[in-house]
Amino acid sequence: MSSDPPATGRLKIKAQLLVGAEIALGPGKADLLDAIAVAGSISAAARVMGLSYRRAWLMVDAMNRMFAEPLVATHAGSRSGARLTAAGAAVLADYRALDAALAQTAATAGAALLGRIKASPSPL
Repeated sequence: MSSDPPATGRLKIKAQLLVGAEIALGPGKADLLDAIAVAGSISAAARVMGLSYRRAWLMVDAMNRMFAEPLVATHAGSRSGARLTAAGAAVLADYRALDAALAQTAATAGAALLGRIKASPSPL
């Protein structure tokens, strides 16, 4: 017999900015921007996040291609391999503000829905 608490309903909201069918910014890319800001390089940020360097670089490249200004500047051969640009810092702050506003709205507006669901699904 498991002593785990019973499952409960929860509401998950995920903000994604799309350009065509491609994700310009979402939770993973925002986390990568945060990691680059702290680590100072794409490779160090990728290690912290458990991503391959190639995956992280492709994410950065996609963001830089889809925004009006690059979000990440790279400096080949220097000790500080990458940094957020002013536009990158602003976009990240705007995304985090949007995410917080969505979470607050979801908590308020979603409470009624969550009150109508079972703690766990009925058996088949």
